[in-house]
Amino acid sequence: MMTSQVTDLLVVSPHPDDAEFGMAGTVAKYYMEGKTVVYVIVTGGEKGSEDKQMTPEKLKSARRLEQLAAAKILGVKTVEFLGFIDGSLEDNYELRLAITRQIRRYKPLAVATTDPYRRYLLHRDHRITGLVVAEAVYPFARNRPAFPELIEEDLESHMVKEMLFWGSEDPNYYVDITDSFNRKIDALKCHSSQLGSHNEKNLELWLRQRAQEMASGQNYPLAEAFHRVIIDH
Repeated sequence: MMTSQVTDLLVVSPHPDDAEFGMAGTVAKYYMEGKTVVYVIVTGGEKGSEDKQMTPEKLKSARRLEQLAAAKILGVKTVEFLGFIDGSLEDNYELRLAITRQIRRYKPLAVATTDPYRRYLLHRDHRITGLVVAEAVYPFARNRPAFPELIEEDLESHMVKEMLFWGSEDPNYYVDITDSFNRKIDALKCHSSQLGSHNEKNLELWLRQRAQEMASGQNYPLAEAFHRVIIDH
């Protein structure tokens, strides 16, 4: 599908549920303000279970449905599943092309993803997704000759205005999610295959405490924190 519409925010998530943990309150806030959000889910999340009775195929199918249900609660009408294998992402031409294609297709003003620069322990898929998305924003989405196959698909270059990285150890931008926090909780509850030891009550308590910590020093009680990069060149 090619679109001439500009999207307010494109969210690129390594697995189903990562975007909900990282920024569902912000996504819901965008929706409540009448803005458009598109999700891109890079892998199927088929390795996200220690259950010996669970198969990758069953889990991938379940997580796809969970993601669609969560997106619906958050007001996200478009979810693209790229279908890369969970745990096997590589920073290669195929992934750079796939991410750049989505940016040129949806023409977002802002792109959000996971911060790849967290120190020490970080899921490999998160690190690679963050790095490749940043490189897709700059330079590949704006550099017309970068991918001749995208020109053949009538996907011309596009300049993103800003990036938001969730899960950052160096946050410099905070979003008030006080009015959208309940939607974040409801969306996360859709990911029942991933809640593990969290029951609904302690999940909400844990996330509320995290949101309160992120709002520390702000004039509102609940926040999500990001490292924000404004792109002005």
